[in-house]
Amino acid sequence: MVVAYTRLFEPIKIGKVEIKNKIAMAPMGVLGLATQDGCFSKRVVDYYVERAKGGTGLIITSVTKVDNEIERFKAGAVPVATVNPLHFIATAGELTERVHAYGTKIFLQLGMGFGRVAAPILLESHPVAPSAIPNFWDPSITCRELTTAEVETLVQRASEAAEIAVEAGFDGVEIHAMHEGYLLDQFTIALFNRRGDKYGGALEDRLTFPIEIVRAIKDRVGKDFPVVLRFSIKNYIKDWRQGGLPGENFQEKGRDVEEALAAAKILEGAGYDGFDADAGSYDAWYWAHPPVYQKHGCYLPLTQRLKEVVKVPVIVAGRLEIPELAEEALVKGQADMIAIGRGLLTDPYWVNKVMTGRSKNIRPCIGCHDGCLGRGFLGRPLSCTVNPACGREEEYAIDRAPEAKQVMVIGGGVAGMEAARVAALRGHRVSLYEKSDRLGGHVVEAAVPDFKADDGRLLEWYKTELGELQVEIHLNQEVTPDFVQQQNPDAVIVATGSTPAIPDIAGINKDKVTTVSDLLLGKKQAGGRVVIIGGGLAGCETALWLAQQGKDVTIIEILDDLMRAGIPVPYMNRMMLLDLLKMNGVKWLTETSVLEVTDDGVTLISKTYQRSTLPADTVILAVGFAADQRLYNALRDKIPNLYLIGDSREPRNILAAIWEGYEVGRGI
Repeated sequence: MVVAYTRLFEPIKIGKVEIKNKIAMAPMGVLGLATQDGCFSKRVVDYYVERAKGGTGLIITSVTKVDNEIERFKAGAVPVATVNPLHFIATAGELTERVHAYGTKIFLQLGMGFGRVAAPILLESHPVAPSAIPNFWDPSITCRELTTAEVETLVQRASEAAEIAVEAGFDGVEIHAMHEGYLLDQFTIALFNRRGDKYGGALEDRLTFPIEIVRAIKDRVGKDFPVVLRFSIKNYIKDWRQGGLPGENFQEKGRDVEEALAAAKILEGAGYDGFDADAGSYDAWYWAHPPVYQKHGCYLPLTQRLKEVVKVPVIVAGRLEIPELAEEALVKGQADMIAIGRGLLTDPYWVNKVMTGRSKNIRPCIGCHDGCLGRGFLGRPLSCTVNPACGREEEYAIDRAPEAKQVMVIGGGVAGMEAARVAALRGHRVSLYEKSDRLGGHVVEAAVPDFKADDGRLLEWYKTELGELQVEIHLNQEVTPDFVQQQNPDAVIVATGSTPAIPDIAGINKDKVTTVSDLLLGKKQAGGRVVIIGGGLAGCETALWLAQQGKDVTIIEILDDLMRAGIPVPYMNRMMLLDLLKMNGVKWLTETSVLEVTDDGVTLISKTYQRSTLPADTVILAVGFAADQRLYNALRDKIPNLYLIGDSREPRNILAAIWEGYEVGRGI
């Protein structure tokens, strides 16, 4: 066994509970996986057990509400410990037994409620909050102020839920959350708390709610039972529903660092055994759930400050799934324990791979949020863009095929590579053909901007896996129908991808016009003044990349807002990208079309038929892609067991490509 990162694999104690290593699974909502009575489904159990098998030292579960009367969520929206305690203990008890078999400890995260950030679609009651303030998702709704008695009831329910956690075999609890702007956090932030009772006023008074919680739990289940607090060191609230970007100079309207450090000392004195620290709020959701545009380790400067004022362990997440960075954070004393969230969705065996020197085999997170939180917005269960088995580990596992077959995969984008990988894992003999000189399809150009480097890491992972699985890879070979018939494979997977769509616009063939793909691949260079036609995700990311190089960039979008067509861009990613575009001086015109590309620039027409001109040295097309189905159509009546996947079926996103590749590869 090769242990390359010694600090990560040292044991650590939280209270009197010893954990075998310093890697925790960060708490993430098991969206769509709870039972109707608020208990853990079999899928939830399998999901956590898989991460325990993978070597994780501590699992911190999804938020589990302590009460569902004061703030009533619809049945099954999230786990609730107190709705059916006996069933909760039964299902959670099975979970803890299985997790403990792998030497992993597990804490139950207990939530007091969502308050102003509760989505009305999830509620069966009026939204509540510390004070009468607007609901985050629908500001036209004013939240009902909780009574003093209701807050005291929540404290009592927290102690009851902790006792249930003890009965179910959990090793500790984490209180959710004096972070991200949930209900408990709203009580501690002056912007949201205008109360005149014991729960409002100066800082120490606003901390009464979390202080009463930890004392009630310790009184009920004993002082040795660990209670950790999820804790945001800085909220990054620039204004209501408006966040502050990294490096931006703004006045913090939420909790700033100095107040957080003062609060931490008070809370440690009250009895909390550790802090699971981060930053952000719903108003700055791209801090609480860092998208691809946030740096890896984005919380470390904050947790280093926290470490200076508290003695109890500090756990930190924030895109720390790169092993070198995680180890460095421990060596530098920026944290006592590393929490990995989405990195354990993408690869539940992250810990064991790092421990045995196989870091190159870790499937990377690409920071897209499409498969995890993004699915929640679509009303679908938690999973992962690059790991389709996440959240359905048992029923979607890869088994050996009863008979090895010859499988031909045509196209080396992520859909084709995933299909080849999974088919090879099943024991098939796989050959992959790619007409260009490299694997990756459109992800090759997508990975060019610095902030999209994780896409490049994903491509390197695929190359590593396909090499170890001995998939035959043929580059620079365009496949014809005759060639397929000559090879006579048992199954053919067509993943020929897509080509950039070219709109019918006068002057579109001028030299100053290029596509996003050609620009990013270096086939064309952008001048100083750039017009991008198309305000989807590709157009906006390209605009940011160019603006960061000092270009004068304007986006032209026919719809009434950017990134509104097609598959929704997850909220935190979209908001951060919009804020970054503004910060970097990118301009955009919505409800506007390009009539003509001229020698001087472009001629525009608005929704109200007003014409205008805009100077431009370069015009970039970002209006989508067209599926390439020529080979599939030529084969569809001639070849049995023929499949069409990825962009060649319909251009969408990386999730759709990988998931279709996984499904088809697994089904052969």
